[in-house]
Amino acid sequence: MTPPAFHNTYNLSESQLEQLDRAEELMETQKLNHAENLLLEMLEKSPECIPVLNNLGVIYGKYFLEYEKAISYYEKVLSLEPSNEWARNERRRYERYNSY
Repeated sequence: MTPPAFHNTYNLSESQLEQLDRAEELMETQKLNHAENLLLEMLEKSPECIPVLNNLGVIYGKYFLEYEKAISYYEKVLSLEPSNEWARNERRRYERYNSY
């Protein structure tokens, strides 16, 4: 059985897709500073790239426990894509953590 075809919702370039895959690999192998640097470089080139913003939210919230930074990245996603339910839920979660 073949996997379902990937739909490039955000019209990312091949290079962006490869870099995102690399950043996610780095996160999975706990090379978090390298992943952060790669994502921040990507963000400089494409400041409104939602997948990059979401991944930065993950790094800062889940791994670095820097909830305010995570919240700010999810807020940026929501300013660009108000219907992004995933970013809304993640922002809400980190707002709760941040209030403790």
